[in-house]
Amino acid sequence: MASYQNKLIIGFLRISKAMLFDRERHINDHRRMLERVARILRVPKGVSYRHVVCDGIPAEWITPVQLKNDVTILYFHGGGYAMGSIDSHRHLITHLAIETGSKVLAINYRLAPENPFPSGIEDAVTSYKWLLKQGRKPSKIVICGDSAGAGLTITALITLRDEGIPLPAAGICISPWTDLTASGESVKTHVKKDPLIDPKSLEKWAKMYTDEENFAHHLVSPLHAELKGLPPLLVHVGDAEILLDDSVRFVENARKAGVEVDFEIWKEMIHVWHFYGGLLPEAKQAIKKIAEYIKTKTEN
Repeated sequence: MASYQNKLIIGFLRISKAMLFDRERHINDHRRMLERVARILRVPKGVSYRHVVCDGIPAEWITPVQLKNDVTILYFHGGGYAMGSIDSHRHLITHLAIETGSKVLAINYRLAPENPFPSGIEDAVTSYKWLLKQGRKPSKIVICGDSAGAGLTITALITLRDEGIPLPAAGICISPWTDLTASGESVKTHVKKDPLIDPKSLEKWAKMYTDEENFAHHLVSPLHAELKGLPPLLVHVGDAEILLDDSVRFVENARKAGVEVDFEIWKEMIHVWHFYGGLLPEAKQAIKKIAEYIKTKTEN
């Protein structure tokens, strides 16, 4: 059974959804509201922050005071490709840095609609190449992202593979958005379960990101991509998400292509519940699971 904190968060999201995701609002309003909500969540102590520019891309090193290893986590925030930032996801990323004992490089990739597809992918790939130029070993790098950021994680890996660039030790996908055509059955069947996302919102974000005729493009919807040769993946998704089938079908395709995938469906969890670290016991548990996975993939 899910925690009482989970029920409280779901109730808050149901009440505030109209304010946060009113489809008639301008995208800048959505961005401001996300940043305000994020400030409610307490950022834990025990890390340092340092701004850096990765070949033109604004980024930040988030380093735990108790640095335990030489692993680097490259993090891509979520937000439908149109909103979100390092600041909006600082609490999630900070919890991840502390739990793993690893340095995290979080980037502010360019957002749609001002910078549509493939701008975000270009920035994701550039930031990884920048890490390599800094002397970071691929075997000690893990790429991680949530929602649209998890989509970027996958498409960046595909692009790096196709370019012949040495791939990281693993990729981690939290509630990934893998199908902008919204063809998954859960997009219809889980509408009442999901307190945050609805089909119309998905359509709005998708149309900001790219033209409708591109929705099935393999670098827009990696559900349709050739996945052979990707590194090991960890996928977390909640069974109360309308994007549940985005993960289920993607994992099926990845495994058919010979990709090693650890797949966890969390009962009664909502989209990117990891976001509520510090408030939600299940968020703490999920981040701990990610830390354990990273350790197993980077021990060599």
